[in-house]
Amino acid sequence: MKGKNIIVGVTGGIAAYKTASLVRELKKRGANVKVVMTPLAKQFITPLTMATLSQNPIMVDFFNPENGEWNSHVSLGIWADAYVIAPATANSIGKMANGIADNLLLTTYLSAKCPVFIAPAMDLDMYAHPAVQKNIALLKERGNFIIDAEEGFLASGLSGKGRMAEPETIAQFIEHYFDQGQDLSGKKVMITAGPTYEKIDPVRFIGNYSSGKMGYALAEECAERGAEVTLVSGPVALSPKHPNIHRISVESAQEMYEAAAKAAESADIEILCAAVADYTPAQKEDHKIKREKSGAMQLDLVPTQDIAAALGKMKREGQMMIGFALETDNEETNAVGKCERKNLDFIVMNSLNDKNACFQHDTNKITIFDRNGDKHAYDLKPKKEVARDIIDHALSLMNKK
Repeated sequence: MKGKNIIVGVTGGIAAYKTASLVRELKKRGANVKVVMTPLAKQFITPLTMATLSQNPIMVDFFNPENGEWNSHVSLGIWADAYVIAPATANSIGKMANGIADNLLLTTYLSAKCPVFIAPAMDLDMYAHPAVQKNIALLKERGNFIIDAEEGFLASGLSGKGRMAEPETIAQFIEHYFDQGQDLSGKKVMITAGPTYEKIDPVRFIGNYSSGKMGYALAEECAERGAEVTLVSGPVALSPKHPNIHRISVESAQEMYEAAAKAAESADIEILCAAVADYTPAQKEDHKIKREKSGAMQLDLVPTQDIAAALGKMKREGQMMIGFALETDNEETNAVGKCERKNLDFIVMNSLNDKNACFQHDTNKITIFDRNGDKHAYDLKPKKEVARDIIDHALSLMNKK
């Protein structure tokens, strides 16, 4: 981050007091920092504090009424290598999403040519409101980086999700962006994500609880790092945001295998993150099965195509293959065994015994096992950060080859 020009935007929220520490973190890492504040932000932290820490005058208004000196949002947008808005209140997020520019911070946002990092901060009910979530999703879709709010004690006295990420977390996120650059540029990545649905009849299926969040986070991470991503996705309520992601929607394990096998032919990296059904009904009815008045119903199941094993046999020299193992017991033994049997370079294990991990959650806790037996354990993190850890590990192994 040394020598990088960073604008820190401060909006009017109680978390503004933490932005002083963020400015200090960025300065410690060698960045040149300029601070833009909204008028209301001055009620939460003084411009003098921010000026002292940033070693630059603070900008609030479009011009200085005493001497007419102009604060050019256009020049700021050109100067900056990154723009981080922390805290970003619901009000400012809404204005950014809708192109409203009624203060210097917002006009600078609309003029910025650099990556924009947004760290939301508000009370838990505001953060969870559909309008706010829609605005955040829209900003992300437009290429902004969202540094997700954290859970914890809030200024309202309540506890929940809405706390601004810690200053060190934000600084690390930005530093990682500059460090990683486009380290997957020119690479093709194939990722499977979500569940498969194995049809019983036209209205019923065998499925699982996978939301696809981990696979989609991996797709976004790879695309942001320059890769051309093919995302083979089972039925999920998610949409890829990055233009470098080509999604192929499938339903059954057989459909997923066929799409994944075709994409794997040209892939440099294969990531098998989907929760694929192990069995499918032997007989799929064309009409809805009627409930019988009495007696049990028998359903004959046959194994589905083992996608990981099949792709492992097709694996080319120099191609990297990453698998996932969701375990409930004998976790390490089962994961390591799967890695060996299916010719994986490494396997990512997560456990249903870990709270707030795995299916449906926004967080995950993983352990990576390499083919040579090395073990790498990680703490519970947002799936975006877990995806970053997985890709960092993949690149570290590729660089050793």
